[in-house]
Amino acid sequence: MRHQIRFQIRRWEESGRELVPLVDGVSLADLVSGFEHAAGYQPAGGYAGLVLDHFNFGDLGNYLHGEADSPYWRDAVALLGCNCGEVGCWPLEAQIRVDDESVTWSAFTQPHRPDRDYLDFGPFTFRRTQYDQAVREAVDS
Repeated sequence: MRHQIRFQIRRWEESGRELVPLVDGVSLADLVSGFEHAAGYQPAGGYAGLVLDHFNFGDLGNYLHGEADSPYWRDAVALLGCNCGEVGCWPLEAQIRVDDESVTWSAFTQPHRPDRDYLDFGPFTFRRTQYDQAVREAVDS
């Protein structure tokens, strides 16, 4: 199943901005929080988007295609960070696979809770052209 993606730029605290992925119009933070609650994980939720004022992992467009400029994000990237604003505090990580036709987010993990099983969360596959357009809009805003 192909999903729709949008990256919403929201105000973060007084003067910052956060990038929140919306899958089929629903915040990824809300989707994963619901999954974690249903699975009985504690703590559940506690996520926020990527706070752009703290983002230092290279080009944002490349990052959203799974190409982070950081040794920390090699096999996966954080699509969400902690609701404190620090991505590494409580990230939701995923592998991003890109081909000519699609972009897929899969293999979700919460690195601070390696015993959690996210196998039934996702994968989320997007049309490549629609994904690229959503990334361009996010980068340009």
